[in-house]
Amino acid sequence: MTLDTTHPAAAATVPVPSTGPAAATAPAPALAAATASAPVELVVLDMAGTTVVDDGVVEQAFARVADRVDLGPALTRDEALQYVRDTMGQSKIEVFRHLAGGDERVAQRANEQFEIAYGELVDENGVDPIEGAGDLIDALRASGIAVVLTTGFSPDTRDRLLDALAWQVDAALSPVDAGRGRPAPDLVLAALLRTGTSSVASVVVVGDTVSDVRSGRAAGAGLVVGVTTGAHTREPVSYTHLRAHETAKTKTHPTTAPR
Repeated sequence: MTLDTTHPAAAATVPVPSTGPAAATAPAPALAAATASAPVELVVLDMAGTTVVDDGVVEQAFARVADRVDLGPALTRDEALQYVRDTMGQSKIEVFRHLAGGDERVAQRANEQFEIAYGELVDENGVDPIEGAGDLIDALRASGIAVVLTTGFSPDTRDRLLDALAWQVDAALSPVDAGRGRPAPDLVLAALLRTGTSSVASVVVVGDTVSDVRSGRAAGAGLVVGVTTGAHTREPVSYTHLRAHETAKTKTHPTTAPR
């Protein structure tokens, strides 16, 4: 697989282990080497922060929701906003269920208001792709590699973004299309099934959040790439990958504690 090294997705966040699902550190050569054992058939790309410029739009939309909907006393406004940051990439309705303290009626109303607020911000500010993202998608599909976009947004918000960007992809999936949102593996596995990809080893997952990395690893993707164009810096994404890798090694090679 060859990726345009000018695209942020070509620059990943952590060292490539010699075996198992990995998150790469180098541009295209490292990605190609890491996936040499299984030909790449599918690339699963996150949207906001990975292929679509975010610039705090998600947080701004949540702030508008907080002005319009009483989420209850469970969290202060600052605590709620921090939770939003910590759960970037996850299903928005699940985030609101937590913020509303499990009150489904409030969560659904907040989620509806989020869709409205995000649409308002799109109308006000427009939608911009991460530089090179559209060209990368076109190049991958031209080479015979399927491309699926995934997001924690609802289908309405997702499709609104896609219409504005005019991208051609093999599929675009939201949590409602897969079962569970990130960090569960459902979106990645649904993308595999939707495209007829032969094996998870032939899947590359690219995202900018800890949830993206966890989702890709949970699905057993052949390569999981964390980028720093969106919600997180290198440290949290790298830590998530390394902790999962060390856990996998411990399970494979258990050690005996001294007595």
